[in-house]
Parts: sequence; C-alpha cells; structure tokens
Amino acid sequence: MASTWLILAVILAVAAVVFFVISVRKKDDDGLADRQPFRQDPLKDSDGSQGFGPEILGPGAIVSFGGIDYVCRGGIALRQGQYVWHEYLLEGGKGGEYLSVEYDEGELNLGWWISRPDLDIEPAGEVTVEGVRYRKVESGVGEYRSEGTTGVGDFGRYKFWDMAEAGGNRLLSFEVYGEDGPTEVSLGWKVLPGELKVYPAPKH
Repeated sequence: MASTWLILAVILAVAAVVFFVISVRKKDDDGLADRQPFRQDPLKDSDGSQGFGPEILGPGAIVSFGGIDYVCRGGIALRQGQYVWHEYLLEGGKGGEYLSVEYDEGELNLGWWISRPDLDIEPAGEVTVEGVRYRKVESGVGEYRSEGTTGVGDFGRYKFWDMAEAGGNRLLSFEVYGEDGPTEVSLGWKVLPGELKVYPAPKH
C-alpha cells in the first residue's frame, strides 16, 4: 500500500513539473508575440531597381529626366542565353533617345542613349568618336522581342558590339536587328536611378 502511494506521489510530482514548464514556455511565447516586428533596413531597396522592371516600363510609361518628360513608345527585350536586358524607345527630347536597363550580377545598370545614324564608323577593338576613345567591352549574338513602336520587327536575331571609354561612363554601341538589318550606332552614358522618375505604363 505504501509503495502505491509512493508511486502516485512521484506521478503527481512529475505532472506538476511538466505543467510548470509548459506554463513558462507559453508565457515566453506570448511575450514574443506581443513584441514589435523586427525593424527593416531602410536602404535595402535604395538601388531603385523596383522602378525599372518591365512591369513598370513599357509603351505608355513616362520617364522624367533632365527636366523633360519622355513618353515610352516601345520596348525591346534582348536575350543572350540566360541573360536578359531591355531597351525603351523614348519620345520628347532631341529624338532617337532610349533607355537601357540591365542587371549585371545583381547590380542595376541604366544607360541613356542617342541614336547616331550620322556616324560612319564600324565596330573595332578601339574607336575614337568626337574626341573620345572607346574600347571594346563585349560583343555577341542573341534574340530580341519587341512591343509597341520600335522600328524593328516583332522578334528575331540580334547582334551587338558594346564599347566604353576608359572610365566606363561614356558608351558606344553597335546593334543589328534581324539577319540583314542595318548596323545602328548609338552614343550613351550611364545614369543613376535617382536621376530618373518613372510613371508606370498603363495596364492592359
């Protein structure tokens, strides 16, 4: 009989300990639930990349730059393997201007370009234009698909030859759209996200 009471006493003691531990844990969990959410890094999106995606830019978008509002007439998506970048034809300035948007190893790169059909030059390892010496950066072949008004076909083959000055800020580009398209020459320069304001294209 004594052993039975002893066993009951042990069981009750163990139950009391378990109940106490559960109560303490529940109290701690409730305290965590009442706390404020973890504070967020205010600069995590400071590169402004969210404002330059294809869901924002496109025909009908407004791009404000240098005190001028440009209307996006069309866009071209360019692909080389898994690498994709975009160009957007703009109207509202001197004419023949477009914005390039690309991500290189997770970094947003923006370029402001002016088409220069008056330049009679060919791709080479080094080219001097208007006193600026450009050197080849990369070249290749890929595919393109366009929307809106771009002056090129809806899709096809694409060839490019990119050059830059020594500092990397001023740019020179040669592009060919289609198998037998003309070589299009453009001069450009890098711009920062903060220099532009984009008003999204209307939804379909």
